[in-house]
Amino acid sequence: MNDSPDTIASMFATVEIAGKQYVVAPGDTIIVDHIDGNVGDSIVLSSVLLYNDGVKTSVGTPTVTGVKVTAKISSQQKGEKLHVRRYKHKVRYRKSIGFRAHETTLVIEKIG
Repeated sequence: MNDSPDTIASMFATVEIAGKQYVVAPGDTIIVDHIDGNVGDSIVLSSVLLYNDGVKTSVGTPTVTGVKVTAKISSQQKGEKLHVRRYKHKVRYRKSIGFRAHETTLVIEKIG
């Protein structure tokens, strides 16, 4: 495999994290649902559904064997607040609560 800047720039993969799919490339930053770990820890994402090395594309059935994505946890934070409201007509029932999901920011270091 050629590691020239053009090849690295066109390399990408589709990974599954917590039931959701993300298209990632080296150097990308993505926000995902909470993953256990400390800031600065490296994690390996082995559920790669599609891999493109800049020349050839491999589609997994269901995953591509031998390909892993390495990412680094850059932050753990809470997401934007969601307002949940309930209302029942004729009985004056109103309820309002807020919810902030925990999120993890990942920086993709390496695909391969």
